[in-house]
Amino acid sequence: MPAFWDASALVPLCVPGQADLRRRRLLQEHRMVVWWGSLVEIASAIARLRRDGHISAAQEESAYTRLDMLRRTWREVQPVSEVRDLAVEQLGRFDLRAADALQLAAALVWCSRRTARRVFVCGDRRLAKAARDAGFTVVEP
Repeated sequence: MPAFWDASALVPLCVPGQADLRRRRLLQEHRMVVWWGSLVEIASAIARLRRDGHISAAQEESAYTRLDMLRRTWREVQPVSEVRDLAVEQLGRFDLRAADALQLAAALVWCSRRTARRVFVCGDRRLAKAARDAGFTVVEP
């Protein structure tokens, strides 16, 4: 069954040593649908981990390799006007930052705004609350 995956849920799948059993099971259960901008968000997180000394150069390289592998399997919601317009609406409805509003809007476009029984995999508390309030079944890895 497909599910919308926020970038915050995907970063641990890329970084060596952070993908726990629960995340790997979720990956097996739910095919990934992601926002078009998630690639940039994930790459930013990996680069920041390296800059801040949390991962080594070898771990960074491995993370980018894993990201490339994941990218080949996911389906992307493209940056269409509907996503942008819905993101603006979400900023008025929920306490979200711009990038998170785009994530939620992309998920809404993916499911044609029919959120019942649609899974949203998210590791960010604020975005998870907004997704839950929008009607998604939120899975926090």
